[in-house]
Amino acid sequence: MQTLVTMAAYSVPAAAPAIAADLGVAGERVGIFISIVYGVGMISAILSVSFIHRYGAVRVSQFILLAGLAMISAAALGGTVLALGLSAVLLGIGYGATAPTSSHLLMSRTPPSIRNLVFSIRQIGVPLGGVLGGLIVPPLVLGYGWQTAIGVQIVPAIVLLILLQMVRGTYDAGRNPGHVITAGGLLGPLKLLRDVPQIRGLTLAVFFYAGMQLCFVSFMSVHLTSRAGFDLVGAGQMLAAYQVSGVITRPIWGVVADRWIAPPRMLAIMGLVMAGMGVLAGMFSADWPWFGIVLVAVVAGARASGYTGLAFAEFARIGGQSHVAEAAGLGAFSQFFGVMLLPSLFSILVTLSGYGAAYATVAALSGLAGVGLLFARKSPR
Repeated sequence: MQTLVTMAAYSVPAAAPAIAADLGVAGERVGIFISIVYGVGMISAILSVSFIHRYGAVRVSQFILLAGLAMISAAALGGTVLALGLSAVLLGIGYGATAPTSSHLLMSRTPPSIRNLVFSIRQIGVPLGGVLGGLIVPPLVLGYGWQTAIGVQIVPAIVLLILLQMVRGTYDAGRNPGHVITAGGLLGPLKLLRDVPQIRGLTLAVFFYAGMQLCFVSFMSVHLTSRAGFDLVGAGQMLAAYQVSGVITRPIWGVVADRWIAPPRMLAIMGLVMAGMGVLAGMFSADWPWFGIVLVAVVAGARASGYTGLAFAEFARIGGQSHVAEAAGLGAFSQFFGVMLLPSLFSILVTLSGYGAAYATVAALSGLAGVGLLFARKSPR
């Protein structure tokens, strides 16, 4: 489910050149589409939790797929800028609920001894969806047009929708049909910030980590081509190295956190290493050797992109079985907020002071968040 809806989200950026040419708009405006998805997703991450308790996580997962189907249909059949904007809203309504639903389902079915590994494997669905969108959509655009390239995703979404219905009776057996959905209850995830001190530092950390991650992804190519003497292909290879490193290392960090290093300490170390890589990235120039930039990209990808599984496993642990969906919703909300805010701040800093100052600033924020996790006082749930 995570892979399919992420692929739907990144299909529009993958097809952006063809869409821009067809609709007569600037291709750079595709960033608005992603911002809408994550902005609406912030809201759905919080509001979805009460519906999970009442209708079950599988039923809400089916709703997420329906939101994805609505997005695909609006984008493929509408063929206008307004239709694309509407499709972003439709997808965002479901997209924010992916972490709360999956965390709710996995928490009760995963032994604590392998929880970080399982949650890390779940998080592979995000980059996998992006990779599939990048590999499958462009050839379909060239052969059949961008609307068809987006529309064909309806088929796997419908298949998964049916498969989920087949297991719903078992997986949603613990739902509470009598759960009353109130305005106050819809804000339950935010109340954890008030009631659970242990979750505050983690929430702040993932805000900065997610923002740092998107700064790497969003600006690496343009930074390398404008400051380090790379051509577009070479810069793309560095970005690919960053992404692949994050995919490969996610389950590795899960095993390490389950067996040897406590997850909060692992997350703290990741923040500190992420900060160091950010400072080094800000120093990239034409004088840097190729292998040095590759090393920074790989280490940054392993840390900045590889932390998410551990973070959601830790949110689940702190929330406990009764509040795992609320904790995951809070985590998703904080990450989406960081994704929306920090790249914009980074862009302003680049304009005012250059890449060195921009990277140093977001690196300092991530490093401070890591230090906060490292020295956070443990408190009982």
